[in-house]
Formats: sequence, C-alpha cells, structure tokens
Amino acid sequence: MTKSLKPVDAWALAVQLLVRWLDNHERVDTLLDSLPRTLGRAERGRCQHLLFGAVRHLGRIEAVFTPLLARPPRSTVKAVLLVAGYELIEGGEDGHAARVVHHAVEQAKTLASAPEAKLVNAVVRKIALALAAQAAPGKLAPAEELAAYYSHPQWLVKRWLAQLGAEATRALLDWNQKPAPVYARWRPADRAPEGEDAAMLTPTPWKNFYEVKSGSWARVEALIADGTLFLQDPATRHAVELLAPKAGETVLDACAAPGGKSLAIADLMGAGRVVALDLPGPRIERLKQNLARAKGADVALVQGDVVQAEREGIFKAHNLPEAYDAVLLDVPCSNTGVMRHRVDVKWRLQIADFAKHARQQGDLLSSAARFVAPGGRLVYSTCSLDAEENETVVKLFLEKTRGRYKIEAQRLSRPWVDGHDGAAAFVLRKAQG
Repeated sequence: MTKSLKPVDAWALAVQLLVRWLDNHERVDTLLDSLPRTLGRAERGRCQHLLFGAVRHLGRIEAVFTPLLARPPRSTVKAVLLVAGYELIEGGEDGHAARVVHHAVEQAKTLASAPEAKLVNAVVRKIALALAAQAAPGKLAPAEELAAYYSHPQWLVKRWLAQLGAEATRALLDWNQKPAPVYARWRPADRAPEGEDAAMLTPTPWKNFYEVKSGSWARVEALIADGTLFLQDPATRHAVELLAPKAGETVLDACAAPGGKSLAIADLMGAGRVVALDLPGPRIERLKQNLARAKGADVALVQGDVVQAEREGIFKAHNLPEAYDAVLLDVPCSNTGVMRHRVDVKWRLQIADFAKHARQQGDLLSSAARFVAPGGRLVYSTCSLDAEENETVVKLFLEKTRGRYKIEAQRLSRPWVDGHDGAAAFVLRKAQG
C-alpha cells in the first residue's frame, strides 16, 4: 500500500495516480478528477504534467529499466521510475539528472521502502545514462524502432505507416509526445479580448480561438464561469463550420455531450432551435452546464439514444421537431486525432476497435439520417485519423442510401500539418423529396 501523503506534494500525487493507472487501468481523466479539491492550481498542474508525461513516454522508459531488474518491481516503484524517467526526458539545466535521481530516491523512501529506495537510486542513474545516449530514429527506421522510441504500440505504428506513409507517421508520433497547449474559444462575437484578457490570450490563425498563457488561471476561470471563454480545441470548428447553421433553423446535435459543438452552433445561429441529444449518464451534467451558457438560440436537451429515437418517439414525446434543417453527428471513435490530450488512448486501443467503432458509427449515421429534412444537411464527424472510421464509413453510408445523399464538402485535419487536434468532417446533403 502507498503511504498517506500531503496533498500539496504534486510529484508524489502523480506517482499515486500512476499506480492506480497501472493496477486498475483507470482512465487518466478520471484519475485527475479524483484529485483533492483543496489542491492548488500550481500543484494540480504539476501533477497533471508529470502524470501525462509518464504515460506518454511509458514505452520508452520501461524499455530502458526492464532489463536492469531481476524481476518486475511493485507498481509504486515502477511509477517512481516512470515519473523520474519522464523528468529525465524532459531535461533541464546542468545537474538536472543528479537532482532527478536524488529526488526520486527521497520520494521512494516515503512512497515505498528504504531497500526499494536503494534500488531506485541505482536504476534511475542507469536510466539517465541510457536516455542520454539515445538518438531519434533515422528517416528509414522500421516500425519497431519508431514504436520503442516514441512510446506507441507497434501495431498502431505499422497501421499509420500503411495509411499515412513514413514522413507523416513520424511527424504524428513526434506530435503526440509533446504537451498540448490550452486553447479557448472567445464567445463575444462583437468584440475582441482587451486589456488583461488580451495579455493572457495569444491569437491563433483560427477565428475566435486563442491559446491560453500559463499563470492566468484565476482570470480564465472567471471568464469561463461568466461564459466569455469556452475551453475547446480549434479542430472542433470544422464540423460546426461545415454544418453552417443559420438563424431560424432547427438543428439537431445527435451525440451532443459534453456540449462544446452544441454551444458553438447556438452561438453562430443567434436565433432558432438547437436540440442536443445524448445518452443518459455521467456526461449529461456537464452537457447541461455547457448548454446553460447558450445565448440567442433556443436550446433543448434530450436524453436518449439516436439509434432508438425514431422507434421510441423521443422527439415527439418532448414536442420537438422530427425533421431538422441540419443534423450534426459527432460520433464516438478511436480518438487517434487527439492523443496529445488523451494520453492513455494509445495504451487502451486495440486493433479490433477500429472495425467495432466503424460498425457503431455506421449504425449511428443511418439513424441520424432519419431526422434530416428533405434538402437538409447531415455532418458526420470524428476525432479519428483512420480511414476505416472516416472515408469508409461515409462510403458505405452513401452506397446504402442509394443516391438519397451526396457529399458536398469534407475536411480532414492532420495535427502535424494543421497545428491542432486531428479531426474529420463530411457534409452529406439529402435529396429534395
């Protein structure tokens, strides 16, 4: 058992969360939500940084220390080695490695035991030497070498090499290993940030999206609370822009939680009706909170399954339209476009998941299409980079609907090219009559 710790010890807290991740396979975002509410912003941020870094680079660090051990260490010791290993990869000023070793040993005395602290001392010193001697793989490096250095499953690297090519795969792997900036959408359409707000928000190439500078979280939280800012990656704009909602229309967001796209749709419309549909569950509360920030357009939240919605008469039961000018379907997917943010996805993902997701996505797309008015538009979107979840799903849908829909436009966002999360969006226009 890990010993009780002071909640302000961000390094030790990161180790504790990592132990839970190793032992119980809990999702990283769930682990972060379990941090004490009394933890200060700086400590919370440091804990997240260390946890994310250790999970991102797990494969590379583990490959270095595993041969050094006669048998697998306890999860607590393994977590200490991983966090220390990430600090060594991150680098620092002269003497950084020695400080990392010393700190890891002192932490191990409290988190584990004195004998294990001696083990940590010996192993972290060797990890430091091994990592310092490593060089990035060459341009023609095979999948095995790329997977080991960039800490990705080998099967996934091979899949990307086949779909994306060598240069793009290497760029994607490098992208995934770097911490993600914090982006936010500025919601007042009639004014730009000024004064203190302008100083803490860096403009981006994408309209109304800003990078949030560190050290300004008190003000950021206030702006989020009053609805001025909404934390959101710029990749989310593609689906909403292609949907092109207009004032006075009726719009259905068929997989709405957590609500960022529904809110953006309502902001663009100004007037009209937005219906946000999603399954009952833990994300509904956050969806409610986000929809409460909507201004102008009338927003309704409906809990239900779009696959069952027609049979169960969900919209009729709520006196809502059963045909919509525009329908957005942002489907559950592999998340391969957002691995900077969801750092544990690559370790949870299995090769069979792509086909499983594609079957579910096809069912969702066919179901959502039933609620598109004649001449209306349906936007299918994912945060996946994989053709099986994007182009293939759309192609099969078009074949199944036999000319009732046609593609009007599409966007494929590539992180290493576009500078933000990966995404795909397709506009499908329904025939008149």
